Amino acid sequence: MITVTEATATAGALKRLSDEGVSIWLDDLSRRRIDSGNLAELVETRNVVGVTTNPSIFQAAIGSGEGYEEQLADLAARGVTVDEAVRMMTTADVRAAADVLRPVYEATGGRDGRVSIEVDPRLAHDTAATVAEARQLAWLVDRPNVMIKIPATKAGLPAITEVIGAGISVNVTLIFSLERYREVMDAYLAGLERAQAAGLDLSGIHSVASFFVSRVDAEIDKRLTLLGTDEALALKGRAALANARLAYQAYEQVFAGPRWQALGGARANRQRPLWASTGVKDPAYKDTLYVDELVAPGTVNTMPEATLNAVADHGDVQGDTVTGGYAQARADLAAVERLGISYDEVVRQLENEGVAKFEVAWQDLLDAVTKSLNDKGVDAE
Repeated sequence: MITVTEATATAGALKRLSDEGVSIWLDDLSRRRIDSGNLAELVETRNVVGVTTNPSIFQAAIGSGEGYEEQLADLAARGVTVDEAVRMMTTADVRAAADVLRPVYEATGGRDGRVSIEVDPRLAHDTAATVAEARQLAWLVDRPNVMIKIPATKAGLPAITEVIGAGISVNVTLIFSLERYREVMDAYLAGLERAQAAGLDLSGIHSVASFFVSRVDAEIDKRLTLLGTDEALALKGRAALANARLAYQAYEQVFAGPRWQALGGARANRQRPLWASTGVKDPAYKDTLYVDELVAPGTVNTMPEATLNAVADHGDVQGDTVTGGYAQARADLAAVERLGISYDEVVRQLENEGVAKFEVAWQDLLDAVTKSLNDKGVDAE
């Protein structure tokens, strides 16, 4: 646990980050974190104003069994299916976390204080099923500060429009490419227009677009290392930041255009860029790289706890590190392309891998819960 003295000593970089307009969200959740008071403590002492979850996070939390024994026993006694058991446990955690963050939600007018839960990753390529799942999750959690995570697959884009159009706040996840990011913003605006036509209050609809960072470097750096030339090696660790900075430029352009102006005049909220996958994959890089170098107003940075602690301890927050770097960002990505590394191929691969990894984590979670239910004498189907 964090002591008052430690909180005072380490709050500097996190406070500076918040002061620069970056909302700090925690990329982790477990029942133990909620029940122990740790989540509330992070809100109180570490400037945490939101929580994101994904199938891998729930697989780690529920797969351990810690804190879930009583609910598992109740679910086993009822003879529920494994899918229902998993949904009851995950939505219970999100509901409890949303209650912890409700004061932040109220204080920020709904901008922060958000907790995200993802649709079943097996539905990533099924628009209608994704929409139905999003509605079901919103109903199950039943908290105004929940955000439903929808992957930015081709099938996910129309689902985003429909869910936003129904007045449900959305966290769009697994965005890797600039082209797909623009499609995501377009889907969001289309959803707002649909909500407006239905007479909904646009001020209550919020969204973030989760643009993944470290995985871009992990893949491109691997290819640069294989090339092995001085020019290639000099580009390592630059592609992910370049990609994210150009995404922010796209955000500035879209949310300054005439289409947005009409919606903004109706009290709609901008869809904020959220930097995801911000824990470094390469130990040679500073562990706060994707925080220090992606500071820009109106953004969210969702961090695993290790990254949050690293920023608190030795983060170097020196103001806006995004908007002045667009020309260099374009040059860095162009240099990678000139070496024969296809940007389009990389981001397409990362999207496919991202969906596949979450499907595997979800199946691992289902398998672990199946075993737990069976151990309690129930034949889970």
